Amino acid sequence: MIKHNSKIFIAGHKGLVGSAILRKLRKKGYKNLIVADRKKLDLTDQAKVIKFLKSKKPDFIFIAAAKVGGIFYNLKHKADFITENIQIQTNLIHGAFKCGIKELIFLGSSCVYPKNCKQPIKESYLLSSQLEKTNEPYAVAKIAGIKMCESYNNQYKTNFISLMPCNTFGPNDNYNLNTSHFLPALIRKIYEAKKKNKNYFVLWGSGKPLREVIYVDDLADACLFFLKKKVNHSIINIGSNVELSIKSYADLIKKIFKYNGYIKFDKSKPDGTFRKKLDISLARRYGWKPKTKLVEALKKTIENFIKQNN
Repeated sequence: MIKHNSKIFIAGHKGLVGSAILRKLRKKGYKNLIVADRKKLDLTDQAKVIKFLKSKKPDFIFIAAAKVGGIFYNLKHKADFITENIQIQTNLIHGAFKCGIKELIFLGSSCVYPKNCKQPIKESYLLSSQLEKTNEPYAVAKIAGIKMCESYNNQYKTNFISLMPCNTFGPNDNYNLNTSHFLPALIRKIYEAKKKNKNYFVLWGSGKPLREVIYVDDLADACLFFLKKKVNHSIINIGSNVELSIKSYADLIKKIFKYNGYIKFDKSKPDGTFRKKLDISLARRYGWKPKTKLVEALKKTIENFIKQNN
């Protein structure tokens, strides 16, 4: 049983999700928190990971470390996405087993599900048909992590849980237009357009695809909720039930920035999956539900973004 004095290792503590988990753990009074940046620990090196885990002896691991990016970056770096993500998660999951660590949470993504599966997406739809091609290497790597956790649970009676969140956003997000996901990219583009007094900004694709988003603090709450929960499932969806078109998110962000320019759609660029709405009834049955309203979450995120860029 994880207690407030248990040793907890947050892999990827500087990223969007890892930093939110770290904030929440500190706020809840957890004291024995273990972190290591890339200079201290190369998560792609199995020998170093196992040596680190043997030395630190954590009771629990959050795997929030991953190579991530939007459609453009995924398309250009397919080999990097599949290789680095498989290395990171394999080293941590297998390393946990080798070091006698029985509990961890592995964070995946809604992109693990087939491109054209029924909506909303249930956990059981995994591997039921073909993936979206634009992020297939990343999705394949994450599926391997899910199946590793499931297999170790079956064979060795570990308690390795895979949480599958929808598109996550919030403070400490990545706003680099070459590597970011759609929502931080929208914030950056609209901010730059207003700052430079431009009367339009360019949006990839048609703006019609639907996306479910979750505020990172709600995802961190889910991580802490399942940290202390005994579950009978190795994969659980984490979503918000907030689903809008990409154009609608752009319009909301424009309103918050008080920007009156128009959107120019670059339809030569891919849209990606048209819809990927998660069924979160399993998480709700365990007692978790999202709390933060979308506009409130967007305002907090934009405030943090402006603070970072002024």
